[in-house]
Amino acid sequence: MTVKIELPNNIKYDINIDTLKHLEFDTKVVIVTNTTVSQLHLKYLMQHISANEISVITLFDGEKYKTLETIELILNHCFENRLDRKSILIAFGGGVIGDMTGFAASIYQRGIDFMQIPTTLLAQVDASVGGKTGVNNTYGKNLIGSFHQPIEVNIDPHFLTTLPQREFSAGVAEIIKMAVTFNQDFFQWLEHNDLMQQNNLQEAIAQSVQTKAWVVSQDEKEQGIRAALNYGHTFGHVIENETEYKTYLHGEAVGIGMVMANELAVEEGLMSKEEAYKVKALLEKHHIPTHYVIKDVQAFYDHFFLDKKSHNNKIKFILPKGIGGYQITDSISKESVIAVLKRFSN
Repeated sequence: MTVKIELPNNIKYDINIDTLKHLEFDTKVVIVTNTTVSQLHLKYLMQHISANEISVITLFDGEKYKTLETIELILNHCFENRLDRKSILIAFGGGVIGDMTGFAASIYQRGIDFMQIPTTLLAQVDASVGGKTGVNNTYGKNLIGSFHQPIEVNIDPHFLTTLPQREFSAGVAEIIKMAVTFNQDFFQWLEHNDLMQQNNLQEAIAQSVQTKAWVVSQDEKEQGIRAALNYGHTFGHVIENETEYKTYLHGEAVGIGMVMANELAVEEGLMSKEEAYKVKALLEKHHIPTHYVIKDVQAFYDHFFLDKKSHNNKIKFILPKGIGGYQITDSISKESVIAVLKRFSN
């Protein structure tokens, strides 16, 4: 199955969901991967690729390595192997590898092409599509980065066969996120279908990718509708930062963030308690954490202002409007937000 992305300025690329095809390049290629994926799947990838020259840089695995220091390692590898502006980087890993590879590609010699070959469910359904790239710093998540679209995304379900259950669940959180904000029928389908069955999983991947592709095609630079894909992230990013990216996987933090956002949506009359319960139940069905203890409510609240969506000293929240809709708002009172945060402080 192929899903097409079409953006302004004649930017087009394919998202292929199938067994990995043979990839041929008439230039130099650098594969950027990590220690985990390299051991499990690098041999498989090398059997499906040919190029004038191929080199591999293997990074440490984990969100804590998503830093400017790691970007410099990637860039140094590119310089040492004398890549030029026609060379290509291949992101071979999860969302962390995809974000860093895309960012490195966007700034190497002012921009070269890169390809996404995502190996985690979270990256396959969300992170690999849409051109968001970047790294974290002490102030927050993805605050340094760029929009740089890949030339192609190749999603091979084969890579999920070795994915730990926890990583799988983290990916399901992003699938649920898209269903809650954009597709009520898909949410109901998720309630009644087992994603451990291969055909159901591929259907869920396809539905998610089609949704993400449609949204990105409408709004590449996140000026409007694309911001809705950050449902759960405003809260989740604070959780990740407070725990120094060591306690929760990204999808787990987003799952908790969705529950928090739902509480605020109920408070604002956008969602019923029953709908909020359904979302929480679906998350818990897939072993996604739904509770976090906030130690300092005011500090948690203050951290919202470092979110990229915040503007003019106002916090922008993405809240569900029932199931299948969303509302983006910066007019929620501090009192209402604090009241919700206090529910998670004990």
